Amino acid sequence: MTETAEANTELNEYIKYLKERIFFEPLAAPHHYNLGLAYVRKGLPDAAISEFKQALACDPQLAQAYVNLGGLYFQKGDLDQCIEANQKALSLDPGLPMAHSNLGFAHLQRGEFMQAIAACRRAIELAPELLQAHNNLAVAYLQSDDQEASIAASLRVLGINECFPAAHYNLAVAYRIQGDLEKARAHYNRAKALGYPADEDLESI
Repeated sequence: MTETAEANTELNEYIKYLKERIFFEPLAAPHHYNLGLAYVRKGLPDAAISEFKQALACDPQLAQAYVNLGGLYFQKGDLDQCIEANQKALSLDPGLPMAHSNLGFAHLQRGEFMQAIAACRRAIELAPELLQAHNNLAVAYLQSDDQEASIAASLRVLGINECFPAAHYNLAVAYRIQGDLEKARAHYNRAKALGYPADEDLESI
């Protein structure tokens, strides 16, 4: 049995175990929550959403379940429910960095750049190593026409992980806008080398 097949078998056994526990303890929020996490690992977002909702029905104070719901709603493209779920999480616990980060990403996708910046900055205050929040902050600053702030945010990403391709791409865009084509070219080439998709607008720099 391959390592992947073995892990999948173990996951299926864990799901079976949790279902059995829920049969005897239907109001046990941790069992529903853990089953939701297992379904996320299994790649079953709708089933995971259902279990997280069940967990919250059993324990409305389970803030992390709202965070997980928000992430799943974002994956499904439902930004309104993503924002609502993460706001509920923060009403229970304002110190959840992923809830702030999820809000930042959702506001960024909706073109609400000031809200995105505020949410990402709060996420970073709570979790300084949270790469995605730094990267989303860089993009929000770019969209707000603040190249210097975007460059600073991307450089912080690279300070955490030098091989983060999106940070190199964002730097390429920012430096091109500023007219520093040498730096733009270097970061664009690095982004592509790390697997970032080619961008026709940057190919000619």
